Amino acid sequence: MLAARMYGYKQPLVLEDVETPQISSTQVLVRVGGAGMCRSDVQLIDGYFEGAIKPKFPITPGHEIAGLVEAIGDDVPETAKLAIGDQVVVAAGWGDGICRQCRVGNEQICEHGSWPGFGPPGGYAEFVPVPYRQLIRVEKKLKWEELAPLTDAGVTPYRGIKKLRAAGVLGPDRVMAVFGASGLGSYAVQYAKLLSSGATVVVFARNQEKLAIAKERGADCIINTRDKSLNDLRNELVRLTGKAKLDAAIDCVGAVETIQTGFGLLATAGAFVSVGLVGNRIDIPLFPFTAGEFTYHGSFWANYSDLQEVLTLAQQGKIQHSIKRSRFQDINENLEMLRRGDIIGRAVIVFDVNAATPDHKVGRDLVSV
Repeated sequence: MLAARMYGYKQPLVLEDVETPQISSTQVLVRVGGAGMCRSDVQLIDGYFEGAIKPKFPITPGHEIAGLVEAIGDDVPETAKLAIGDQVVVAAGWGDGICRQCRVGNEQICEHGSWPGFGPPGGYAEFVPVPYRQLIRVEKKLKWEELAPLTDAGVTPYRGIKKLRAAGVLGPDRVMAVFGASGLGSYAVQYAKLLSSGATVVVFARNQEKLAIAKERGADCIINTRDKSLNDLRNELVRLTGKAKLDAAIDCVGAVETIQTGFGLLATAGAFVSVGLVGNRIDIPLFPFTAGEFTYHGSFWANYSDLQEVLTLAQQGKIQHSIKRSRFQDINENLEMLRRGDIIGRAVIVFDVNAATPDHKVGRDLVSV
């Protein structure tokens, strides 16, 4: 099969023919139809996770995976309801199944778990072996380029906004901010409108084209942060919403600047959730945090149930996408575009770009789009 593999840090992926993986008795072999390209893949290659993850090279990146069931292990139970040819997505948190977090369904934060593409083989290949418990069958078929990103970009902000909703900071008299309008942010604004019970949704970003898409996706207001001070942003917020403070915020960027801006605009007893990982530090004043009784949530990826909920919304036609379809052989070029921030929305490797639906054969027809 074709695979794009990583042999070391800060090196281009090597595109090569490798042996199709064998599956264990409890695994399913998935023929990849679409693989989303995430900034986390760039960070993996650049060594961002080197202190936390010790992969054995070579590895195949790619954690946003949708495909067809190609083969099923002998010990996969009938209750899994999987059959050859089923369209499936891969839930990315592979826990040990026995720790406290796994017991409550949060396998993505299992201390002994793993994630495809960060050790176990990922979706930058024609086939990938997956534990059967990590597959979700898609009842109403969707295009590969719409389906694959839902497993990370399309579900990570969903979980984060659910945390804000549970914190009680959303409602018709509230103002909620989305920081960032790229891959995660484009989905976040849609979930903000779906889950915030009528809150005014404001998107903050530096790219006017991305902000325009956020407006199309339902944002009530958009604010370009480029070359603006905190006071400038506060004045703009007042002009657009009548309020100088935010009740809730989700940060889809994760830079020091976006975190500081978000807390600088946060109202007393407001809540802030981080899902983006551009930076690697949090630097906010302690006294305003304590005296304002702010709540800060970390939110990592999503669990199986979160993904099921997002898939239901997608199959109901409630999620819009901004997608750049990519050929397999253009992986390194697209990774470089991601590194520069030049991709609007999500880049997705589509292995059969001619297929309007996944009913067509998925193979090596890597035609330019």
